[in-house]
Amino acid sequence: MHGTRELRRVASAAFIGTALEWYDYFLFGAAAALVFDRVFFPDLDPGTALIASFLTFAIGFVVRPLGGILFGHIGDRLGRRRALTATLLIMGLSTGAIGLLPGYQQIGFAAPLLLAVLRCLQGLSAAGEWSGATLMAVEHAPEGRRGWYGAMPQYGAPAGTLLSSGAMALATLLPEEQFVAWGWRIPFLVSFALLLVGFQVRRRIEESPLFERESRKEAPVLAVLRGHWREVVIALSATIANTGGLYLLTTFLVGYGTTALGLPRHVMLAATLIPAALEFPVMALSARLADRFGPGRMCAFGSLLSAITAFPVFLLVDTRSPVLVVLGAAVGIGMLTITYAALGTLIASIFPPSLRYTGVAMGVNLAGVVGGLLPYFATQLLVLSGNASWPAATLLLAIAVWSLLGSLAAQRRLRAKSQARQPESVA
Repeated sequence: MHGTRELRRVASAAFIGTALEWYDYFLFGAAAALVFDRVFFPDLDPGTALIASFLTFAIGFVVRPLGGILFGHIGDRLGRRRALTATLLIMGLSTGAIGLLPGYQQIGFAAPLLLAVLRCLQGLSAAGEWSGATLMAVEHAPEGRRGWYGAMPQYGAPAGTLLSSGAMALATLLPEEQFVAWGWRIPFLVSFALLLVGFQVRRRIEESPLFERESRKEAPVLAVLRGHWREVVIALSATIANTGGLYLLTTFLVGYGTTALGLPRHVMLAATLIPAALEFPVMALSARLADRFGPGRMCAFGSLLSAITAFPVFLLVDTRSPVLVVLGAAVGIGMLTITYAALGTLIASIFPPSLRYTGVAMGVNLAGVVGGLLPYFATQLLVLSGNASWPAATLLLAIAVWSLLGSLAAQRRLRAKSQARQPESVA
């Protein structure tokens, strides 16, 4: 077992590295809702251009299962540390390149095509980031503190949201013409500098001690598909509300508020910034409770609350009152956060250590495909329903119930292992 200093270094690296990764990834979502439709799809009508923008956003999720297999293989065969270094480099370079990409007016169809390629690289990188950072934190953690340390990479998500939404909010202070012409590029170019910071942090951490003790004899993806496909389905199910719900309540909500409801951009950006700030105390409490009551119970509890509040969240947003809009987003994201804090520890525990990176990455990123497509489908339903919010609320309710069932299934797996007196799967 590593000492306290190494534990703190791993926890810091998990948080900082993941925060920078999610800054890059979420930044695309904010830009897709606010400006990409005009820069890369100017010849389409506004509604269709927004759908095309969200479809480009969703491409990053479609490729994530491939990224999960790729970085799962690297992480389970060559080491968690090498996989995390690669994900950081790919994400930082591809995000910075988006800031340099000419628009449709300059290079025509090549502009959205190159945007899609860079989004694919972002998706491949994100596929391995969360899984690897979570495993590094959990596998270094002492018994009885895995919920607390396993939540460290999860703090990176709200931090990334704050950084990306804050950067985009500052850019929107420019006059509209300047923002569309060049202002939106600045937050993307900042990614080059953040990449240097993240790389310095990541290179200082040691490899997972559990990885160093495990033997690896066959391709991890084949072993997972052969013997642990049920666990992959459970991981997908437990994760779906967080991946899908988060993007419904951030990316889709920003587009819905600014287009369908006619709300100012700064109101909708506040509806992502303020809830993101509130995630930190909610996550800290949930992580503590996960160590006390078990991660499965906390994930199930959070999913249940998300289901109960799905329609009230959108009813609050539909009032068009800035205060109630922010309150609705905060309630919805807060319920998801209860689950998110304990999720990494839960799904890591249902896979054997030698296949854990691959198993977790496959489950999480298959869920990411569904979750990443939800803003696109929700926007399509928005058009068909005459700008009504009930289809989006129904989608949020459905995935919350799905995650509730997945969390209960994962909890049963852990209970069965405990009753059979098998070794604890994270130890």
